Amino acid sequence: MNIRDFEIIDFHTHPFLESGTNICSHKEYCNMSADSTVSTMKELGVSKICGSVIAFDGRLTKENVWECLKDHNQEALKLCEKYGDFYVPGIHVHSWFVKESCEEMEKMKKLGVNLVGELIPYAHFWTDYSSKEFSEILDVAESLNMVVSFHSMPNEDEMDKMVREHKNVVFVAAHPGEYGAFMRHVERMKLSENYYLDVSGYGIFRHGMLRHAIDAFGAERILYGSDYPTCNPAMYIGGVLLDSLISDSEKELIFAKNAKRLLGLK
Repeated sequence: MNIRDFEIIDFHTHPFLESGTNICSHKEYCNMSADSTVSTMKELGVSKICGSVIAFDGRLTKENVWECLKDHNQEALKLCEKYGDFYVPGIHVHSWFVKESCEEMEKMKKLGVNLVGELIPYAHFWTDYSSKEFSEILDVAESLNMVVSFHSMPNEDEMDKMVREHKNVVFVAAHPGEYGAFMRHVERMKLSENYYLDVSGYGIFRHGMLRHAIDAFGAERILYGSDYPTCNPAMYIGGVLLDSLISDSEKELIFAKNAKRLLGLK
């Protein structure tokens, strides 16, 4: 089978409407725009992208962090208007703003938003996934049946505690990581059947990693993601498509079927 034989949903992207929220490190060479995101992805066979709007342009500070995150959520809604069914928006929450975060989730859920994240605490001045405040936010995410995509953090024990105490929350961990981090993901899978992993970032380039993951917890718990525009989606598509250790039925699950099931997509 070739790439056109697979439906592909990119579960992990950070689309942008404005240049300030284009987080590509080499954008001066890439000729990127909100319009070219669609054409770039469709040329690679991607039919739908998911994820939150983020920025590293220095405007966000500790004093204005929540206002900036709300602006990013509004930009995600504007991208929905522009892209239609091509885009599944993810929204931001913040452990310093429990009430505001819960209200934001409830408001967005009424608008049809089912994805929280990718959450990137290190960029937003908070770090603790196991805090009481974040736990309250996760309780609301669970009640709303929202999927929570999160960036892996150095403190593995915090992530273990988060998953252990919220086994009914559907978590999608971003980035397999190098060997040590990946093996902790494998162990964390045992804590909850609702813990998933997307293939973006470090890890997938290690030969045999995907086969190990599938043998450990099944292809049903792995999702294709690229982390575009930071990363080149062609590399991650190739990493799944051309992996001779993975069957076509497993590739179908990773490329689209798992994301469709988790997000309730047709």
